[in-house]
Formats: sequence, structure tokens, C-alpha cells
Amino acid sequence: MRRSLLNIDWLGLLAIAIAGSMALAWYKPAFLSTHNLYVLMLGFSLSVLVALSQMVIIAIGQMNLAVGAIGGMVAIIFAGSMEVLGLPVPVAVLLGILIGVIAGFINGYITVKSGISAFVITLATLSIFKGINLGITEAQPFYAIPDVVKQLGNARLGPVPYLLFLPLAIVVLLTILMTRSVIGKQILAVGANPNAASLSGISLTRVVVIAHIISGSLAAIAGMLTVARLQMGDPMIGNDWLLISFAAPVIGGAVLTGGSVSVIGTCLGVVVITLISNALVLLEVDPYYVQLLLGLLILSAVGLNRYREVRQRRASA
Repeated sequence: MRRSLLNIDWLGLLAIAIAGSMALAWYKPAFLSTHNLYVLMLGFSLSVLVALSQMVIIAIGQMNLAVGAIGGMVAIIFAGSMEVLGLPVPVAVLLGILIGVIAGFINGYITVKSGISAFVITLATLSIFKGINLGITEAQPFYAIPDVVKQLGNARLGPVPYLLFLPLAIVVLLTILMTRSVIGKQILAVGANPNAASLSGISLTRVVVIAHIISGSLAAIAGMLTVARLQMGDPMIGNDWLLISFAAPVIGGAVLTGGSVSVIGTCLGVVVITLISNALVLLEVDPYYVQLLLGLLILSAVGLNRYREVRQRRASA
């Protein structure tokens, strides 16, 4: 039992998150205020979807640079369809998810059929999706958001925002998908060794496309929730998602070459990043240092992953 606990990769992150929270609560009692806890959970609820969107692609050994562009494009189409076309909220939500699915399908299908790295393909689609965003908005936000969407973005139960409940449900579903379902195991198999996965009868095209569709869908949901939070369709939505989308999964133990990711580890990575950002605000430190700390955290996490790989190779030799 003790050994099995020590083998849990995210246990160290959990300890860091708990220790960090306790230290902040002791040094800055305002950390435990209702408003601050609300801000923390609100930041987590949006960031975790962005991180999970990237995590699914890392699982197959690829990268999706267009996560933010997809979320931003869907956010604009979601807001614009309600303001300009007068679509009901449920229809606008379904349209947003459909756009995310289509964007993910395009990324996955072109990557597989062209044989070009997903890094290059998603770099290109990033520009395309962002161009669609700016073409629709002409860099001007959509402000006429229905009251029900605004209420969702700001309603809370004590310190708990209503926006948190959907991401938590998605975390549970994605955990089941990645650990219990056939497609989840196939995604990890393709990431670990695509040639071996293909020889065992797994369709690389199907798995890669499905992974990108899941990624696009999660980015779409994140974009629409951001509209609810901001109470407007801002064309800048998604511009700052790229760093955190990679930082949280890597800090959570994901191997960039694919085949090994952790939903819980990714969530804890988001928690750690959110705590760092909040600590800098409470300590009145320049928030731009968050970028510096995230870069250092990514380097440390990648170095730790590399160290583990070397140890495992030596142990198996």
C-alpha cells in the first residue's frame, strides 16, 4: 500500500499545492476570504479546460498550437450568433461545440493524411482560425450577451462559481475516457509507439482525428465559458492560452513524446499555476513574473521527466 502511494506521480504535486495553500493562508489571511477563493476557483475552471485540451494531444505525441485560436474563434461565433443572428442560447452552444469539432477534425485529418508534423499544421490553422475571428469581428467585441449567459458567468454558491461545475464533470468524464475506455487506451498506445499500435490493428487515422476532435471540443467549451465570464465576445480570447496549455500537463507529469499523461496531474498542475498567480497578486509582486515562473516550472518538469526516462532505461537494461 505504501509503495503504491509513492508510485503515484501526482502525489508530490498534491503535497506542493496543500503546502503552498497553507503557507499563503498563514502569511496572507486574505487568501481564505470568500472573494479570493472565488477568484481561485474561477481561474481554475477556465484554465483546466485549456490544459486538458492540450493534454489529449500530448497523449498522442503531438502538439496543438491552435488551442487558443479555436477557443477564440468559437467564443466569437458563439457571441456573434446570439447578437447578430438572434440564435437561442442552447442552439448557439451546440453551434460552438460543432465548430470546435470541425476545427479539431481539420487539424487531425490534415496531420495524418499529409504526414506533416502537427506542430506545423496547427501553426497554420492557428493563423487561419485567428483570421476568421478578426474577419468576423473586425477586432470589435460583441457586447449583447443574453442575461442567462451573463448570470452563469457570475453566479456563485458561496465562494464556488457555477462555472466550476461543468469543468469538474468534464474532468471526471475525461478520466474515465483515458483510463477505462478503449479509445483512451488506443490514444496512449499510439502516443507510446505508433508503429506497434498500427501493427496491433489500431487505426492511426481514427485515433489521431478523435484526439484532435476532443481537443477542439474542450477548447470550444473553454471559449464559450470565457464569454460567459467576461460577459462579451472579445476577439482577444484565447491569445494567452498557449503557455498554460503546455505548462499544466507537463508539470502534471505528461511525457511530451506521448503515451503517458495524467488528468489528475494536469488538474493539479493548473492548481499550482493558479496558486502561483494568486500568490503574486496577494504579495503585490509584478504579475508579469508569472511568465518567468511558468517557464522555469516547465523546464524543471521536462528535466524531471527526462531523468525518470533515463532511470527506467537503466533499470530495464
